[in-house]
Amino acid sequence: MLVEVAGGIVSNSLALLGDAGHMFTDIFSISLSLFAIWIARRPSTSTKTYGYHRMEIMAALTNGILLIAIAIVIFYEAYRRFVSPPEIKGAVMLAIAVIGLLANISGILLLKGKHGDSINIRSVFLHIVGDTLSSVGVIVGGLLILLKRWYFADPLISALIGSIILIGAIGLVVESGGILMEYVPRGMRLEGVMDTMLAVNGVIGVHDLHVWTITSGMHSMSSHVMIDDCKISESSDILRELERVLNERYGISHTTIQLECENCESSMVCNIMTRKGDHGI
Repeated sequence: MLVEVAGGIVSNSLALLGDAGHMFTDIFSISLSLFAIWIARRPSTSTKTYGYHRMEIMAALTNGILLIAIAIVIFYEAYRRFVSPPEIKGAVMLAIAVIGLLANISGILLLKGKHGDSINIRSVFLHIVGDTLSSVGVIVGGLLILLKRWYFADPLISALIGSIILIGAIGLVVESGGILMEYVPRGMRLEGVMDTMLAVNGVIGVHDLHVWTITSGMHSMSSHVMIDDCKISESSDILRELERVLNERYGISHTTIQLECENCESSMVCNIMTRKGDHGI
């Protein structure tokens, strides 16, 4: 980042300075993500029953907003240079961009295969991928300036970099915002979940079904389930089967299911009467 700042000033390249600014946000985003991972590992408490898992989503949302802000700044500076393109030292710009590309490729290799399940880690990965594409763009711009003396290449490449950053950032903000708003998890259909539950033997109806995400890879569900009139032991079997199929098919690890009996006036309630000396609730 420091090399790109120095190179951007010396060469008068907005593309290099934009790439350096993006690298600066990488430092912030990686630090924020590491902090969120550390906080998320803390156990739940009596007042924070889900623990601190949402910190990872907050970090991803913050990173996405930061990326959008960077893209807007790059667009503004690119516009200024389109109006009045300055002279740029293409050789310096090209050399620094190659160094930046090597640094970014090493970052991608470090995170390769480790970002699939966590939106937080994926936000960091998007930062580094954006940086890598930026470095490639700066190299192309440097070659055009060095060989063709075409100074419009610098703001043009900068605008392209800003567009790539913006597209990834918007997707990140939408996804993390959806988790915070407790939307149905991405790739999951509520109708499909309901059909799966109705296929369980003994289940005759499902209503008030809600599915949401606590953090990446941790889904929760609550529902009212209508069952046939049966013994309590049989209803426990139905409940266990519902939990099993929901976990296996949709990865829903936390379920809250209220069983209701079609022939009962209200929800299934068990009143246990005990004699003096017995223990019961």
